[in-house]
Amino acid sequence: MSGDGVTYAALKKDIKHRMDQTVEVLKKEFSGLRTGRAATSLLDPVMVEAYGQSMPLAQVGTVSVPESRMLSVQVWDKTMVKAVEKSIRDAGLGLNPQADGQSVRIPIPALTEERRQELGKVAAKYAEAARVAVRNVRRDGNDSLKKMEKANTISQDEARQYQTEVQQLTDDAIKHIDETLAHKEKEIMQV
Repeated sequence: MSGDGVTYAALKKDIKHRMDQTVEVLKKEFSGLRTGRAATSLLDPVMVEAYGQSMPLAQVGTVSVPESRMLSVQVWDKTMVKAVEKSIRDAGLGLNPQADGQSVRIPIPALTEERRQELGKVAAKYAEAARVAVRNVRRDGNDSLKKMEKANTISQDEARQYQTEVQQLTDDAIKHIDETLAHKEKEIMQV
């Protein structure tokens, strides 16, 4: 966004929206990180070759959590059971599915201490990328404010006040990222 005809309210709304999106993306990335407990989101990235095309697992069966360390996929079309089993095995999630009639059972193995630490590092990397993205949004916002000030659509005092508000949005987003990371790390380290 540039300073031409853009109001501060619209700019602030855009900045907040972009920062919120960054936090949402981080949460989505975290949901794909496997902890020792079963969660249906674990299978979200799995794509199944079905009916001549690649489709998400959720479109060929129902994923459920019958036990804390077990996932189950109730496959709607009996002929797709083998394809679902193969897709889960090949997804690189370290899971070993077993066909059981028209469903596929997926035991969730316990994580080793080494694997937990690895996942913690990956989570920290995701969080740092999100922090950088938030800071980039702040920089873009401040650049827009400078253009607005140069174009005389806002005064120097308003520009300073708005930059303070943008910094507050940044601090809030980064605090949210840090809290999300702390929660994920706690989840990963829980035995």
